[in-house]
Amino acid sequence: MGVPGGVLDWLADGANWSGENGVWHRLAEHALVSGTALALACALALPVGLWLGHTGRGGALAVNLSNIGRAVPVFAVLALFMVSPLRSAGHVPTVAALVLFAVPPLLTNAYVGVRGVDRSVVEAARGMGMSAGQLLLRVELPLARPLVMTGVRSAAVQVVATATIAAMVGQGGLGRIITAGFNTYNTAQVVAGALLVAGLALLVEGALLAVDRLFPRPAAR
Repeated sequence: MGVPGGVLDWLADGANWSGENGVWHRLAEHALVSGTALALACALALPVGLWLGHTGRGGALAVNLSNIGRAVPVFAVLALFMVSPLRSAGHVPTVAALVLFAVPPLLTNAYVGVRGVDRSVVEAARGMGMSAGQLLLRVELPLARPLVMTGVRSAAVQVVATATIAAMVGQGGLGRIITAGFNTYNTAQVVAGALLVAGLALLVEGALLAVDRLFPRPAAR
């Protein structure tokens, strides 16, 4: 029996889905860590990116600085957190590392999306007496939403996929299934764990895309 058959057998075995080391428990850990990190990154990056895009001041510098963070390996940041006092704080080190990883695409897309809004539309809205806040929320943000949501989906997929490395420093998540497979030379388990991570990432992206399509997109006039 080859690897594909072994993967199917592993996934079909109910024993691999139950207990503290089972798929359901590891999936819940993975979803909790990824969801928390994405929510915190959105809360930090989106308001800053949108406002910088609205004002047009300091945005390019902020985006360049955030993009520099992409050059820092997430595993290195996570390892650094694990030798700090945060190592005894449960999932906090993993969440913190993933937040730093998710901020650049969120900040960049929010800034570029708002700056890319047709200036004639912005000036027309300003001429109608809209305040800065009204202009951002009622004109610029709706028109920038496609690019902003693209950033959110990109960050979400990256976070879900990257959260797997938490297992390398003893944290939870679906990565523990993969590392356990490596430790026991069980190739089928390694592949099954990788497929579970990929499936979760695709599911998250599909869910975000469906949510985005529930709301109509205004056309610039």
